[in-house]
Amino acid sequence: MKSHQELLSSTNFCVIVPTYNNQKTLKKVLDSVLNFTTNVIIVNDGSTDATSEILKSYSQLTQIHHPKNLGKGRALRNGFRKAIEMTFEYAITIDSDGQHFAADIPIFLEAIQEEPNALLIGSRNMTQENVPKKSSFGNKFSNFWFRFETGIKLDDTQSGFRLYPLRLLPKRFYTNKFEFEIEVIVRAAWKGITVKNIPIQVLYDPAERVSHFRPFRDFTRISILNTVLVTNALLYIKPRDFFRRAKKKGFKKFFLEDILESKDSNFKKSAAIALGIFIGLSPFWGFQTILLFALAALFRLNKVIAFLTSNISFPPFIPFIIYASLKIGSIFVPSDTSLFLDSSMTFDDIQKNAAQYIVGSLILASVSALSAGLISYLLLTAFSKKRTE
Repeated sequence: MKSHQELLSSTNFCVIVPTYNNQKTLKKVLDSVLNFTTNVIIVNDGSTDATSEILKSYSQLTQIHHPKNLGKGRALRNGFRKAIEMTFEYAITIDSDGQHFAADIPIFLEAIQEEPNALLIGSRNMTQENVPKKSSFGNKFSNFWFRFETGIKLDDTQSGFRLYPLRLLPKRFYTNKFEFEIEVIVRAAWKGITVKNIPIQVLYDPAERVSHFRPFRDFTRISILNTVLVTNALLYIKPRDFFRRAKKKGFKKFFLEDILESKDSNFKKSAAIALGIFIGLSPFWGFQTILLFALAALFRLNKVIAFLTSNISFPPFIPFIIYASLKIGSIFVPSDTSLFLDSSMTFDDIQKNAAQYIVGSLILASVSALSAGLISYLLLTAFSKKRTE
C-alpha cells in the first residue's frame, strides 16, 4: 500500500473550497489543506465580510470571485469547470466552515485507488455532541429519498467533504443552491457511477461555525428537486434500468435468475405479485407506476416482480376490468342503469356510475391480489421443494 505522501504526489487531484462569509474559519481551513496539497481552487461566492482581505494572503492559489452570492451549487459548478480546465482528474470539495478535517484527505485518496471511478462522500457521525437536530433530520430525510431514487443506501448524503471523478460527471446541471449536492449524486448514480460513503471526522463548534442554510427556502428547494427526481426515477430511470439489465442478460435468463431466483423469500415474492395485481386493477389511473414503486420501496418488495404483474391492466384487458368492476360495484352501490359489455356501453355510462366503478375496482383488486398472492406463494413453495429434492 502506498504511503500518504506517495498518494498525494501520484494522484491527479485538487481541492475545491467554496466559501461565503466564513471569515472566522476560512484561514484555518486553507492552512490545513495546504499541509497536503497546493492544488487548491477557492471559490469566493460573493462574500461581504473579510473573506476578500483574507484571500489576498493566498494569491499563489487559484481563486474565483463571484461579484454576488450565487449559491453553493454554482460555486461548486464553477470550481469543477476550472478544475477540468486545469486537467485535474479528481476534485475533493471541503466546506470552509471548519467542520471537516483536511487530515482526512488521504483517506479519500486511498479509497479512490480501489475504485478509481467512484464518487466518495465523507460520512459524519451525526450522533455526536453539538450536531444540530435540523442537520441530523435533514440528513435522514435526504438519505431516504436518495435511496428511493437510486436504490443505493448511504449513511450520509449531505456531507460537503467529497471526492468527485470530474470527467465522469453529467455535463449539465440545473440547480445552483444547496440542493445541487443532492442533484449531482443522484444523477451520477443514474449514470452508473459508484456513489459510496467513507468515514470521516467532523467538528461542530457553535462558537465558530456559520451555517447559511435557510430552513424554509432551502428545504422547499430540496423538496421540489426530490419531487422532480422521484418522478424521473419512476417514469424513466427505473424502467430503463430494468430493460437494460434484462436485455444485457437475456429476458429468459433475467426472469429466471433475477426474479424467480432473487434472494427474497417466497412470501416477499408473492407479496410483490399481490401488490402488482392490486395496483394494476385499482382505479389509480395516471398514478399507478408512481404508487407501485413507492409502496414497493416502503415495504421493501421486489420492484421488478411488482412492475411486471401490474401490467395485468394492459389495453386489451381494460374493457373487461372496467366491466367487472362495475358489475361488482353494482352489488354494493345501487344504480338505475344496466350496463352490458358491448358497443352500447359508453364512457358517459362509466362516469354516471363512477361510485360503482371505484368500489367495484377496489374489491376486484383486493380479491385478485389476495388470490394471486396465495396461489403464487403455494407454487413458489412447491417449486422450491422440488428443486431441493
